[in-house]
Parts: sequence; C-alpha cells; structure tokens
Amino acid sequence: MGWGTGVGNRWILLSAGEASGDLLGAELATELQRRAPELDLAGMGGDRMAAAGVTLAVQARDVAVVGLTEVLARLPPIWRAYQLLSGMLRDPRPDLLVCIDFPEFNLRLARAAARVGVPVCYYISPQVWAWRRGRIRTLRRLVRKMLVIFPFEEALYREAGVEVFFVGHPVLDRIKAVPPREACRARLGLRDKERLVGLLPGSREAEVRRHLPVMAGAAARIGTVLPGTRFAVAVADTLSPDSLTPLLSPGGGADIRLVTGDTYGVIRAADLVIVASGTATLEAGVLGTPLVVIYKVSPLTYLAGRLLIRVPFIGMVNLVAGRQVAPELIQGEATAERIAAEALMLLRDPARLAAVRAELTRLPGLLGEGGAAGRAAEAALACLPQARH
Repeated sequence: MGWGTGVGNRWILLSAGEASGDLLGAELATELQRRAPELDLAGMGGDRMAAAGVTLAVQARDVAVVGLTEVLARLPPIWRAYQLLSGMLRDPRPDLLVCIDFPEFNLRLARAAARVGVPVCYYISPQVWAWRRGRIRTLRRLVRKMLVIFPFEEALYREAGVEVFFVGHPVLDRIKAVPPREACRARLGLRDKERLVGLLPGSREAEVRRHLPVMAGAAARIGTVLPGTRFAVAVADTLSPDSLTPLLSPGGGADIRLVTGDTYGVIRAADLVIVASGTATLEAGVLGTPLVVIYKVSPLTYLAGRLLIRVPFIGMVNLVAGRQVAPELIQGEATAERIAAEALMLLRDPARLAAVRAELTRLPGLLGEGGAAGRAAEAALACLPQARH
C-alpha cells in the first residue's frame, strides 16, 4: 500500500480540507463505523477525524485556504495532497470516495475517481445556488449521490436530474449539548446582567488576521459608549491563542478575553456576537443570539465574488431565513466604526434585541431534523458497490 494506512479489503476514502469539514467528517466517520465496523476509513482530514478512527494520509490544515490569492500561495502542498489522494484511488483503490465540502479540491478528486471507476458520494454541496451554477452539470456527471443540508438544495439538484438526499443540518445535533444561557454565563464568570459581546473571527489564520483587529477596534468603541461591556473571542481549535494576542491591540482598554474550546458557550452567553460569515452565523442563529455578520477577503477575491455571486446575502443565517435577520458588513464596509454602530443599535435597544431573538426561534424549524450525520452515513453506505450493512 505504500502510504502505510493498513486499510483492509473494503474501505472508504474521505476527503475534507478545513476545520468545518474535519468536524463534519468526524461526525460522519463515527456514524459509518457504528453501522459498518468492518469498513476501514482513510484519507484527508484533521485531528477530529483522526480521533474518530480515520487514518490520515493528508492533514487538512496543510491545504486549508480561502480566496484566490491564498490558494496561489499554497499551491505546492495542495498539489502534493491531490497527487497522494488521487494515487490512493488507484492503489489500494477504495470502494467509495466521500467528498466533504471543499469543492475546488474535491471536484478535481471526484474527476480522478470517475476516471478509475470509483463511485463518489458528495456530502455538503458546493454553493451552486450562489455562484458557478454550471457545476451542477459536473456533479451530475461525477457524483452518484449528493447529500445536502439545506432544503432548497434538494429541490435545486432534483430539478437538474442529480440524485440527491436532504439529510438535515448537523448544527441541530451539535447544539443539543450546549448548556442553558445562565450556565454558560456562569462558566465564563459573568455577573448578573453583565453585558457580553462575543467575537468570532473565523477558523483560518488568514481570515482571523483580517477580522480580529477590526473586531477589537469595534470593541473599543462599544466599550466607550457602554462602559463595563465585556468581550470574549471564541478561539477555534485550529488557532493558537498566543498568535491572536497581537491582533487585539486596536481594542485599546476594552475588556477582551480569549476563550478556547467553548465557542458555543460564548455564543449562548453573549447578548450579541460579531461573527465572520460562515457556518458560525448559522450556529449563532440557531442558538438564538443576535449577530452582526462581517467578512473581509483579499481585493482580488472580493472583485471575483462581486462578479460571480448571485445571492442577496452572504450570511447563512440570512439565506436560510430568506431575509436579513442580521446586518452584513462586507469588505470596505467592515470597519471598526461601522461594526460598532450596528452592534450599538441593537445593544442600546432592548426591544429590538428581543425582536431579533424572537425571529431567530424560527431558524431550527427551517433546517430539518436532528440526525444528519446518521442519515448521511446510511446514504453513503448505500452507494457502496454490493454494499452489505
């Protein structure tokens, strides 16, 4: 086998390329092993997938990037990862390839799988409803089954003739273990009625370097208007807290603390969160916490996005709600001044804050039911040639 995984005669190749994909892959791997313990799992992922029993040939952090210019800087490790995984498709040849999100990489890997006759199951759809809709034709040609997490994706793929299965959104299961708001506040040492604003700058180093300084600057302005306000940065598992400390300097005298390993606790305890666009916006919404969405990318990536993206919002919470539940500040609008102004409009108006919380209670019902990873595992196993499970 050469690359030393020790996989058996029947196995599944999993490919996830960033922190969110690693979590999804770990949840999926756990459910796959529960249903088919005789199968081996190997491929690309992170520490969570490794802990869930996936033998890693490639570490996801080596290829995780966002934006066009960032990809160019990381091409050598991305190419090496592709060469290794595409080689594994030929020898020792898996029974199934499961691609998890990460479309720029995984669509190429799916093409390689098609060339050698390995069936492909795709978990978490590329955002074809937002841009590059022509990818649907590519997916119809390459993928045996799409496993999607938003109801509107199922209708889109079915209309295009792609075999598709709506599994529900994984966030519904993750939040079940989150303690009540009072317990989360106590865990963070907050006194009764003490105001907390959460800061969620993202999980990748490049995006955190862009987001955290402006978030800290916004915190300084909020703290000036509302003295005594505390701030907590939810530090992703992929980041070192020490690397974030210098990025907090625009916060001046604001009471900003770094919190590791308790992102959901920070969200639930907060009166409001300022959050980088991504799954975290949906997590905040499902947990019922009002939010301000921001995002900054390189100028080239932003220009490409302006030309290609065809949806009215970038925040998942707004897309699922079908209207703007949370304000969005993108690129040049995402300044400390503008972020603070949007946050203060909510924080200084209890009635408005309560109205947003009430609106967010609708969100879980729009995302299906719990058990997404289990349904995804069953659908993936059904794609195995002559599967017995």
